[in-house]
Amino acid sequence: MQACVVHTAGDLRVEHRSPTRPGPGQVAVAVALGGICGSDLHYYRHGRVGDFTVQEPMVLGHEVVGHVAALGAGAEGPAVGTPVAVHPATPCDHCPACVAGHRNICADTRYLGSAARTPHVQGGFAQLVTVPAAQIRPLPPELSLHCAVLAEPLSVALHAVHRAGDVTGKRVLVTGAGPIGCLVTAVLRHKGAAEVVVSDLLDTPLRIATASGATATVRADHPDDGAWADFFDIAVEASGAPAGLRSCVERVRRGGTVVLLGLLPPGEVPLLGNIAVTRELELRGAFRFDSEFDEAIDLLARGLPVGAIVTHTFPLAEAHAAFDIAHDRAVASKVLLDLTARQRRERHGRVTH
Repeated sequence: MQACVVHTAGDLRVEHRSPTRPGPGQVAVAVALGGICGSDLHYYRHGRVGDFTVQEPMVLGHEVVGHVAALGAGAEGPAVGTPVAVHPATPCDHCPACVAGHRNICADTRYLGSAARTPHVQGGFAQLVTVPAAQIRPLPPELSLHCAVLAEPLSVALHAVHRAGDVTGKRVLVTGAGPIGCLVTAVLRHKGAAEVVVSDLLDTPLRIATASGATATVRADHPDDGAWADFFDIAVEASGAPAGLRSCVERVRRGGTVVLLGLLPPGEVPLLGNIAVTRELELRGAFRFDSEFDEAIDLLARGLPVGAIVTHTFPLAEAHAAFDIAHDRAVASKVLLDLTARQRRERHGRVTH
């Protein structure tokens, strides 16, 4: 089988790997589509994501959908041929975090395409992946694979909004209009936020944010824009940039909440600590997700307006071009890899449900 493998910063290869047969309790999935995440881009361009550094060749990818190819002995799962999404996390279920219901921050979790541990957990950008049966989710018949592939990043967005608390009737700022920021925007509107203002440095992401439900957008380099005029009840930092975090802290009202979602650069990052203290702001981290995966699939099947977020689809053989386009935020949002035999490249601005 073919797989998309990062060896070190800048060294991305499509290479042959031997498929793994499903063992007891496992399911093999023929991967059809995979979404390129910001973490995949960081591994490719910088050889690291935050404090996680590539130490050995690693198959990238954790946003994958496809069809059941085989079941291992004793595996309870959908029949061969069933369209499925793959939950990328396998927590230990024994540590204090898991026992307390915070499986998403399990220190011993295995997450597809992650260098957080060594040996690394190989990812889903391979034509066949084998995972525990518990990670498999059959897809509703009305949900296409091109839409279902957003289930993983949508789960991240759902968890971030859950961390924000009740958003009903609230005025919310989202810094960063990448795929995650736009998905956060769609979730906020679905959960009843009265206003969602999205900031970014580029116009194309802001147009996608508007299509995803933003009530207003603002260029982050235009500090005098009227959309900044009033303070926000909640801010979600989805850019991973120190300047985005600064905007969130500065523009949230007294007693407001800031959710830190984007992974900031490694090392120390300046924080407006005095403002956080004197305004009694709540700073809440949001990392990955757990049960939100099932909610994400349900929302996608019910037509959450996120179709504009998928902008490009490339065959696996053109992985380099796909990653380069995905890095160009002036033209692309979510870029997909097609891991089937089809070699025709497609560009589209909507997802069919």
